[in-house]
Amino acid sequence: MYSLSRLQQVMQLLPWGTFDAAVSQHQTDRHCKRFTSRKHLLAMTCAQLSDVKSLRVLEDSFNPHVRQHYHLNADPIRRSTLADANAKRSPLPFAQTAAALMKQAGRKVRGERQWMLYLLDSTTIRLQGRGFDWTGASATRDRGLKVHVLYAAHTQHLVHQNITGVNVNDLDEGKKLAIEPGATYVFDKGYCDYGWWGRFTQAGARFVTRAKANIAVTLVREQSIAPADQGVILSDRIEQFKYKSNRGGHRNGYCGNIRRIEIAKTDDAPLRLVTNDLSSPASQIAQLYKERWKIELLFKWIKQHLQVKRFLGRSENAVRIQLLVALIVYLLVLLYKNQHQPHRSLWHVLAELRHGLMVPVQAGPSRWKRDRDRKAYIRTIQPQLL
Repeated sequence: MYSLSRLQQVMQLLPWGTFDAAVSQHQTDRHCKRFTSRKHLLAMTCAQLSDVKSLRVLEDSFNPHVRQHYHLNADPIRRSTLADANAKRSPLPFAQTAAALMKQAGRKVRGERQWMLYLLDSTTIRLQGRGFDWTGASATRDRGLKVHVLYAAHTQHLVHQNITGVNVNDLDEGKKLAIEPGATYVFDKGYCDYGWWGRFTQAGARFVTRAKANIAVTLVREQSIAPADQGVILSDRIEQFKYKSNRGGHRNGYCGNIRRIEIAKTDDAPLRLVTNDLSSPASQIAQLYKERWKIELLFKWIKQHLQVKRFLGRSENAVRIQLLVALIVYLLVLLYKNQHQPHRSLWHVLAELRHGLMVPVQAGPSRWKRDRDRKAYIRTIQPQLL
């Protein structure tokens, strides 16, 4: 009996309908004879899961598994063909597939969640060496790209991503996001815009962020600190912005009161948090901001375990495709873990996939055999029940 390989099990989790529709929309297979977009995505996914460092290694590791090629609807990889596809094929179908996977991962746990906590941040992917002049970086700025991510901490999956140049402001990307009512958004002080903060209150959501040192506010009232938080929470104040516009003449779009909490730190200056939540305990607000560390761990995990430092091509197209496929693989491994090994860590699941990618998985009994055994068991115990 034929058994699926682990690679086939992973590839079955992809929303192929969405990918094919995007390929048709952007006509990425218009002048293609054999190496289609599907085979391109399969090759790049295999490169991420196998942790290969070059096209030659990918070619030598994938091509010997001839028996698996038929079931994967794949052909032997030619590194020159893959290099041309990375350089010329549009990355938009890969981006739309990543967005579809994010929605798919969210639907798996949508009915189970009690609250929604979103973490917003970005990370820089540095591009070192020759061939990356297309980044347009100046002599004082490192060459690279920036990956902007919205991460759902309550379900541990990506909600939104966008890849831009390193000179794009984080706040400009944050303003493009739709605010979900009832959700909590946590971000760093790089996303400081009072008018944008006001949109959270208008949408019925709350935010928690760090306050800049030069924030101009007036005190409305001082709130009492719970005895259990004495020494940790230094102050808890309800305040208002002092000025209706900034120095540039732009009107301050935040209306109403704002809350500022000062938290003691052992080896550094106190941490000053700002939120539009005026009623929750100060310790809970502090814990929400502490959750922001999870998105830093996500960036660390991706950079350590996926190929986002060494690239299989040096053109902008090739780099973007490899980064998008890295995000796709992260989501695929997460879905594979939830479906097959929910109690294991994500790293253990990836390690098992990496070292047995083409190994057939032991297949269970067929449906016909299960029905036959069940009927035989019923015939055996029925006289005893009578």
